[in-house]
Amino acid sequence: MLKNITPVTIRTEQRLAEIAWFCDLCGGDTEFLGQLDPERRSNWEHCSDILLTADRLGFHNILLPTSYVVGQEPIAFASAIAPMTQNISLLVAIRTGEFHPPMLARAIATLDHMLEGRLTVNIINSELPGYKESPELRYKRCAETIQILKQSWTQDRIEFDGEVYGKLSLSTDPVKPYQQNGGPLLYFGGIADGAKEVCAEHCDVFLMWPETEESLYATMLDVSARAAKYNRTIDFGLRIHVVVRETEEEARAWTRRMMSKFDEQQAASLKHRTQDSRSLGVLRQDELRQTADDDGFIEPILWTGIGRARSGCGGALVGTPEQIIAQMNRYMDMGIRAFILSGYPLIEESEYFGKLVLPHLPNVRLGDVQGRRPTTTPATPLTYGQLTY
Repeated sequence: MLKNITPVTIRTEQRLAEIAWFCDLCGGDTEFLGQLDPERRSNWEHCSDILLTADRLGFHNILLPTSYVVGQEPIAFASAIAPMTQNISLLVAIRTGEFHPPMLARAIATLDHMLEGRLTVNIINSELPGYKESPELRYKRCAETIQILKQSWTQDRIEFDGEVYGKLSLSTDPVKPYQQNGGPLLYFGGIADGAKEVCAEHCDVFLMWPETEESLYATMLDVSARAAKYNRTIDFGLRIHVVVRETEEEARAWTRRMMSKFDEQQAASLKHRTQDSRSLGVLRQDELRQTADDDGFIEPILWTGIGRARSGCGGALVGTPEQIIAQMNRYMDMGIRAFILSGYPLIEESEYFGKLVLPHLPNVRLGDVQGRRPTTTPATPLTYGQLTY
């Protein structure tokens, strides 16, 4: 672990954090890792229960992930759940290329008005379903999409000329979001140089998966320096699982229980059904497990066993409330300002965290800190012709 922590240059200098939960749109919720759970399938009923529980508990954001192979479409889900929420923001994952950017800007702006500014966007840079695409094409398409979105939300017209989308000249009357000062915050993750560069130039929050403190800190220094080249600062976020119990033995016992029905072959099949199971980030999570102790820990409370059974984020903080709070405070000292948490099963673990840890953290919405949401309804409503939304 890092001995002396010097905060990385970041946008949000105040020592606070946006505490978010995870919604199971991609079909991985379970009581036993590596097992499909018929009681916790990715359907409207279960996923809405997860989200509304997180809202009730006081989480300020929740990730709605995207995957073509399994699960539900996040924009459609977000639109349906929006009127049912009270305080929580929705972090909607968007795979660039699936929507024509001006139409995507309109869909996001509409959703932003439905939520009265409680919307953030997770930009995903991946191959489109059914295609094998070069990284160069994906990063170019991703950057162009973001540029068009920002023009849509902040200017009177889209005037764009790019390699992927060609020339666009459109009025932006139908696509002004509820949030001011730039529209919804854009979250972005990836360990490849191209991903870091796109985030540094265009996005607001760089998301990381669990690693040692030294590795996380090195990544933050790298991306912060890249952002400085564009005269920008960005914030950093950590997507990580959590197991919190009153005692350390109880917490570790739950990890053993989660693995008690683990079958290597079945787990591998479930893990590799997703498109990103061979991504650089997932491979990096796999590498980290090779350095773990016999119980799967690479740091005192950082457990890597979850990565054996699922694609994506593969590590969890495991411990008492005091241990979890101390570790999250260390992450905040490093400059991390957003946490996207989860645990299995998702509803039950959100209850544990919501009761034992959440009240003891400086929990905010990053968009509110950045002044994105107006204090009153915007003076100019979303209009197009004679229609008012």
